[in-house]
Amino acid sequence: MKQQLENIILSAFNKAIEKGDLKSPNKAQPVIEKPRQESHGDFSTNIAMASASIQKMAPGKIAGILVENIDDPNRIIEKTEIAGPGFINFYLTSDAWLSKLNSIHKQRERYGSSNLGNNEPVLVEFVSANPTGPLHIGHGRGAAVGDSIASILSFSGYDVKREYYINDSGRQIHTLGRSVYLRYCELLGQSIEYPTDCYQGDYIRELAQQEKDALQNMEADEAIPACAKKAAHQILDGIKSDLIDFRVTFDNWFSEQSLYDSGKIKNTFQWARKNDLTYDKDGAVWFRTESWGDEKDRVICKKDGQNTYFASDIAYHKDKFDRGFRRLIEVWGADHHGYIERLSAAIESFGKKRDQFDVVLVQLVNLLRNGEPVAMSTRAGEFVTLKDVVEEVGTDACRFLFLMRHHDSPLDFDLELAKKQSNDNPVYYVQYVHARISSILKKASQENMDNTCDTLNALNTSDDLRLIKSLTEFPETVKTSAIRLEPHRVAYYLTHLASLFHTYYNQNRVLSDDQSLTNARLFLVKAVQTVIRNGLTLLGVNAPESM
Repeated sequence: MKQQLENIILSAFNKAIEKGDLKSPNKAQPVIEKPRQESHGDFSTNIAMASASIQKMAPGKIAGILVENIDDPNRIIEKTEIAGPGFINFYLTSDAWLSKLNSIHKQRERYGSSNLGNNEPVLVEFVSANPTGPLHIGHGRGAAVGDSIASILSFSGYDVKREYYINDSGRQIHTLGRSVYLRYCELLGQSIEYPTDCYQGDYIRELAQQEKDALQNMEADEAIPACAKKAAHQILDGIKSDLIDFRVTFDNWFSEQSLYDSGKIKNTFQWARKNDLTYDKDGAVWFRTESWGDEKDRVICKKDGQNTYFASDIAYHKDKFDRGFRRLIEVWGADHHGYIERLSAAIESFGKKRDQFDVVLVQLVNLLRNGEPVAMSTRAGEFVTLKDVVEEVGTDACRFLFLMRHHDSPLDFDLELAKKQSNDNPVYYVQYVHARISSILKKASQENMDNTCDTLNALNTSDDLRLIKSLTEFPETVKTSAIRLEPHRVAYYLTHLASLFHTYYNQNRVLSDDQSLTNARLFLVKAVQTVIRNGLTLLGVNAPESM
């Protein structure tokens, strides 16, 4: 609908230019928006004010000229109104809105999709938690955000792949092996002062118990690497299992160690040296990130010959582009904010543009129970795992509540609220719309009602049109979510649509003695069900037939 109005306004502008009423060229593009107040029409544009400086004319006069030159071949405009300093408000015909219902029924599960991405290859990397411990609820929020972004982009015409980067090399893996080995020594009755920099939590003791027999007769220098390899493998298996239960799957699991094993780290160092991107100073190797906008250059190989994590990251991101991806999207914890600039600089040094690399920062989750904080201590190893939360409240509630707020805002997650089967629970509130409509359609079928719809003219109340108008906003919501990488917009939209439907249902009978009205309203609520289902699918949430 917005596109049609944009075309109408541009046509009116061109016609006015041909007549000499307005100057050429017109640099102002029409912005069509939904007014905040329903009484101000269905859509509004500020193009008259935006072009006033070019036209050297009062906005109100420009608006008047445009309205006079409007050509509406499809007759979608019922009336126009010039308001305020020069806004043009559009009131559309009922037929224009009713025709959109046919589009929803025709497109069904593809309603809301688009070719925005033009099949551009995109890699979305998310979660990527170190295989040193189970996933916690913060990882869960990142998983929900990343997976939904990937789904929305795919629905919007991008060629999307999902990837998990496994940090299976370096200091943290050695620390994992050392942690398990020391707990093993404790099992043997040795008096051990367990270091605070080792991994805490009962899962380390469980891993040590499992390796008790295998570690017999091993010295520490042999046992620690063995513990590290086995523990990381087992933890990663647990992570994969938890993510499957959370409805998250990946196209590729990329090992950091593979960058060393394949020689890609070495090749990247050689490439960087050849292109004068590195230099030696104080016994270390530095990458010229400052030349590409970072606040200073960064070390990639320390004095002791050990590579930094940044070295791996440079090689990894270069490999992503070498694999043919034109755009990289990554979901990080908010505490990694300071890392964005140096990696952006490295990517620009590859000859890529900065807008080919996006980082989505996800803030912490505050876990509550009945409004009270759940005590957790990461240092003591006392944290709530994603698996614990999913088992208590279910995947649907977890995913929807994780996506209810903007990812860059802290999130309060109340376990008791998530379990409620009431309108206080947002996911229940939305899912119940789908289930209630399923019940309506089932009842209509049982009563042998003919739910074919020959005419939609019976949908002539303000309630009918308000619901239809909301349905037409779904494609634009998805498009905006794809452009801004903000899946919370879909969750918010679904909550708003659910609210409209619940109000509609409480005030209007769907099944009645008026067959024409019944058929039309069945057609309408089936469209609502389609949009609810499509939106929930993008968020990785089920659309139940009954509740």
